[in-house]
Amino acid sequence: MVMGGSDTSANTIEFTMAELLNHPEVLRKAQEELDTVVGRANNVEESHIHKLPYLLAIMKEPLRLHPALPLMVPHCPSQTCTVGGYTIPKGCRVFVNVWAIHRDPSIWENPLEFNPDRFLNSSWDFSGSDFRYLPFGSGRRICAGIAMAERMVLYSLATLLHSFDWKFPEGEKPEIADKYGIVMKLKNPLVAIPILRLSDPSLYE
Repeated sequence: MVMGGSDTSANTIEFTMAELLNHPEVLRKAQEELDTVVGRANNVEESHIHKLPYLLAIMKEPLRLHPALPLMVPHCPSQTCTVGGYTIPKGCRVFVNVWAIHRDPSIWENPLEFNPDRFLNSSWDFSGSDFRYLPFGSGRRICAGIAMAERMVLYSLATLLHSFDWKFPEGEKPEIADKYGIVMKLKNPLVAIPILRLSDPSLYE
């Protein structure tokens, strides 16, 4: 949980906030959903999370564009097999380039565009059953922390967006670029200014 869950979740939240600040219309729609479900006189509770479908769609889109593990965890076949016409020898170390899959124009319309609407009213989920969307992997080696990641990221995003308005420092609008490694990071750390938006100041205590 500490090694595999905290860093990846924090990076996903940072990517999501950076994308939202670059797409204020999406941020505004997320806040409208939160105002309807939670209300500005209340704090976000975990019980609200399953009532926020647009926020879930927002979470799915950065996981498509900026998957936490761009090459996933290495796999190794226990016996020689054939996949897509290619022979994979027994014992061979296999890396799945999920970053490239998620940006494949034959699968995704306008794949480089940040557009959470593509996940509304769709069957895309985190189960790994559809090999076109694999942010947490698939099969027996799928990420064991999906439930924790979904709750942590959604709750954190909901709290940040509901409690504050956000803006870049004056004159800044940094480019969103990936820093590649075992874990995907934002190349330039996000700097953003929060502005109180709840009606009751005591909610911030």
